[in-house]
Amino acid sequence: MEQTFALIKPLAFQNNLTGPILNMINQAGFRIAAIKGVWLSKREAHRLYAVHQGLSFFDGLVEYMTSGPIMVMVLEKENAIEDLRQMMGKTDPQEAQEGTIRRLYGINKRKNAIHGSDSPENAEKESALFFSQLERF
Repeated sequence: MEQTFALIKPLAFQNNLTGPILNMINQAGFRIAAIKGVWLSKREAHRLYAVHQGLSFFDGLVEYMTSGPIMVMVLEKENAIEDLRQMMGKTDPQEAQEGTIRRLYGINKRKNAIHGSDSPENAEKESALFFSQLERF
């Protein structure tokens, strides 16, 4: 089993889209190994999105990600990272395929409803920001 990290972003969380997104994740055969709601501090957002530091959208991304609660989770299944990325769709909801989470529930590149890790290394690093090994089911 491969694990990946995902989070439901503030606007989707605030608009009660957590249930529909979790349903899509469950229907796709993912097992939720850990899940919780959190409200990111600026420091946590900086750590989570450190790879984007220095880019023009970084400050706006941090501001958005600290604007409300989010849902963080560790998901697992065979080929979890690639399967979740396919299900999420492209970053820009307007360019995402029909039926993907971002196409259905995203507004723009920043407010695109969901984040998912892009590699095993990032999945482990991002998961460790929110969950200890003992917290994962």
